[in-house]
Amino acid sequence: MSYRRLGRNSGARKALFKSLLAAFFTYGQIETTEAKAKELRKFADKVVTLAKRGDLSARRQAIQMVANVEVVHKIFEELPQKFSDREGGYTRILKLGPRRGDAAPMVLMELADKD
Repeated sequence: MSYRRLGRNSGARKALFKSLLAAFFTYGQIETTEAKAKELRKFADKVVTLAKRGDLSARRQAIQMVANVEVVHKIFEELPQKFSDREGGYTRILKLGPRRGDAAPMVLMELADKD
């Protein structure tokens, strides 16, 4: 299997990634577990690639992935200019250390255009 199940069934996993993508693109960064961030990176990079393409079909695919029309509108307006010279690797994952409650490895995932 080429993806992480994260202890969820398929419906819960899809809902988790839709909400994580919406939060990630709303704030430009998100603090989550390492496993979720590594899996979320695939979806986030695909959404940025769709935004760079910019046509109606790409916008509809992004709405299907993110499930928030306002966030998709923001993505399609801002991100193609920021990443016009970059062919991939639109996200960055920085390790933060273990979570206090269960020692899960936490990371900060952010857009690669920030310094």
